[in-house]
Amino acid sequence: ARWRERSLRSMELQLQFLLSKADDLHDWLRVQLLEFSQQLCDRLEQLVLTYASYNLLCLDETKPNSVSHFCVGQSWLGPLRVTAFRYCKPTAYLARADTGLYKRMRWNVERLEDEQQTDDESEEVEVETVGDTDQGSVVRMWSIGQWVQVTPITENIYDWIMCEVPQANYHRLLYLGSEEPSSCCATDYLQQLLLSHQTPE
Repeated sequence: ARWRERSLRSMELQLQFLLSKADDLHDWLRVQLLEFSQQLCDRLEQLVLTYASYNLLCLDETKPNSVSHFCVGQSWLGPLRVTAFRYCKPTAYLARADTGLYKRMRWNVERLEDEQQTDDESEEVEVETVGDTDQGSVVRMWSIGQWVQVTPITENIYDWIMCEVPQANYHRLLYLGSEEPSSCCATDYLQQLLLSHQTPE
């Protein structure tokens, strides 16, 4: 009986050691995959900018043939599906009005229930460009905020088609500082923000 107890204890310790090593490997793989994903995103962005510099692509979001942004990836947080988009260069928050805000990333956050979409939110990372009149310089501040629709108020697709320029306000949810965050880092901040607002069932 004592030999069996010692043998079981030894196996438990070995199992705990192997599980710990498996967790370490898992964490290392997540970091490696995130770094690889960031490198792919950076390369794709440089490729799009290079094509645009030769006038082979248009980065102007107001043009119908624009390639102003591209999809970075998609993830699920419980009932939320998050799709991330990266803008190739800072893009004006509103196409026809100078708000001093510029988009660099956009996340479409969809609330899914029973495999069907029931609620849409759009959240964006913006760069706020603020002119300092005393020094005549520009200060960049990075934040994550929410696009809050003003017009059209309805979800009717025909109202959206008839509306020449949809209007919205920017509500800052999280200040990120003066340095531009990487796509992975900004998405991590957004996911933390979304998880902190989820109510336990």
